[in-house]
Amino acid sequence: MNRFTAVLAAALISTGAVLATSATAQAAPCRSGYFCVWTDADFNGLKIEHSGDDRWWEGDMYHYDSSWANHGVSGPGVPDHVKIYSGRELTGRVTLCLAPGQEIGYNAGANDRGGSHTWTRGC
Repeated sequence: MNRFTAVLAAALISTGAVLATSATAQAAPCRSGYFCVWTDADFNGLKIEHSGDDRWWEGDMYHYDSSWANHGVSGPGVPDHVKIYSGRELTGRVTLCLAPGQEIGYNAGANDRGGSHTWTRGC
């Protein structure tokens, strides 16, 4: 019985290690200092990267956004949050506001609703 318990414990530990590794692998591939947007959930599909504001998302991304990552750099007085607006020219409602380091693989309320974004000091 002790051998069975030891084998079972080893199997559970190795399974946990695999699960932990795959969760880490899901981190969004977005460069430091950038806000990234993907057309598909879980950071897949077409990606655009922004180090500054974009008041007019082009046709390939306008209302096709499905996942988002804010890898902006923080500092005193630095706009490090990202507000996403439903319309171009920062109009319409804010669909999402991401804090520094925040990654969203999918959000049903914001899916396919982005049109522009701006860096800001808070949400």
